Amino acid sequence: MSLLSPELEAFVAIVHKGTVHGAAKEVGLTQTGITQRIRSLERKIGNTLFTRSRKGMHLTQEGETLFVYCQKVMDIEGETLSLIQGQSSKKIVRIQIAGSSSIMRARIIPNTVKVLEQFKDLTFTYHITDDESPVRYLKSGECQFAVMSPLEVPNEMDAKKLEPEIYIMVGPYEWKNRNVEDILKNERLIDFNYGDKITLSFLKKYGLVHLTKKEGHYVNNTDALISLIIRGHGYSVLSKRFLEPYIKDKKLTQLMTGSFSKLDFALAWYPRHEMPKYFKKIIDLIN
Repeated sequence: MSLLSPELEAFVAIVHKGTVHGAAKEVGLTQTGITQRIRSLERKIGNTLFTRSRKGMHLTQEGETLFVYCQKVMDIEGETLSLIQGQSSKKIVRIQIAGSSSIMRARIIPNTVKVLEQFKDLTFTYHITDDESPVRYLKSGECQFAVMSPLEVPNEMDAKKLEPEIYIMVGPYEWKNRNVEDILKNERLIDFNYGDKITLSFLKKYGLVHLTKKEGHYVNNTDALISLIIRGHGYSVLSKRFLEPYIKDKKLTQLMTGSFSKLDFALAWYPRHEMPKYFKKIIDLIN
C-alpha cells in the first residue's frame, strides 16, 4: 500500500528507474499505461515534469520540486501505516545522503548507522560527491540529506551547522624526516580534481604555495588517492579524522606538524512539516 496516487507512483517509478520501460516493470503496467499516467499528472499540474532523451527521462525543475514532495510522503508513510495497521505493515525506508568521501567515511557513515539500533527498517545509500556539489542531489530529489559548505545551502532548505573539519598535510611515511620546502619543490601535489583547492588554500595560509610544482596528480577516488601518496608519488591535504588510521599504521606521516586548516560544513535537507522520528534522529546524530 502507498499513500501516493497512481499518477505519483508512476512518476516516482520513472525517477527511480530512469526510463518508462523500467517504470512499467516496477509498477506492473504497460509502457502506455505509465505514459498516460504521467500525461494526466502533467495536465493536472500544468507543467512538464520530464525531459526525454536517448539516455532516459530527466526531471525538469518542476519535476524536482514534485519529487521532493513525494519523498516527504514516502518518508512518513511507513510510520503512519504501522500506526494504523499494526507493526506487521512496517515498510522499509531508504535514506540517501550525499557528501564528500572523506567526511562520509570519517563522520557521516559511523554516526548514521547508529540509528539502525533503534529503527531496524531503515536502509542507507551514501552518494560520494567529490567531483560536484551535493546540492544537486537534494534538488533532484535523489537524496534527503547532503553535507556541504554552509555557503552552498540554498535559502529554501533547512540546515544544521556541523563541527568544523580539520585538514592536515600528509606524505608517505618514508618522508617523515624530509624538509617540507624540499618536498614542495620536488614532489607533486595530489588532489581529487583540478578544481580542488583545499591543498593550495592550506599552502597559501602558510605562505608556501609559490614552492609547489604547477602540475599535480588528480584522482577522484579517496582510496586510490591515498594509495598514490603511500607509494611515494606526492602529498595532499585531507581530513585529519580520515587520515588518522593511516598515520597510526605508519603508512602516512603528517607534514608540517602542528599546522592545519579548518573547513566548515553543514547538514542540509528540505523542510518537513511532519518529521518522522528516524529523520530527526539522523539529524541529531550527525554533528
